Amino acid sequence: MKVRLPQGMGGGPSNMQSMLKQAQKMQEDMQAKQAELEECEYEVSSGGGVVTVKINGKKEILSVKIDKEVIDPDDPETLEDLVTAAVNEAIKKVEAVSADEMQKITGTMGLPGMF
Repeated sequence: MKVRLPQGMGGGPSNMQSMLKQAQKMQEDMQAKQAELEECEYEVSSGGGVVTVKINGKKEILSVKIDKEVIDPDDPETLEDLVTAAVNEAIKKVEAVSADEMQKITGTMGLPGMF
């Protein structure tokens, strides 16, 4: 005995085509957003602003600025820690913004492996 579902219901061909179109549109939107995010620039600082890192959406460091006050030839470790903290924070910011923007596109779909 065959059961026929109304077209577009229960996974019929019409529903499948619609899902494929939605997935393709989402993929296009995600690619466009990723390209847009790669062009963005972010500035993050550490140590109360004595070290500032500028990074782009590709996670490439564009510049590092260090306040003269923090440069102590007898204590390079402090400066190293401040630079490391600023770079790590900059990378986290890029990743957070990217994940947030992609979540807006994918919604609550919860696709595995997607950012």
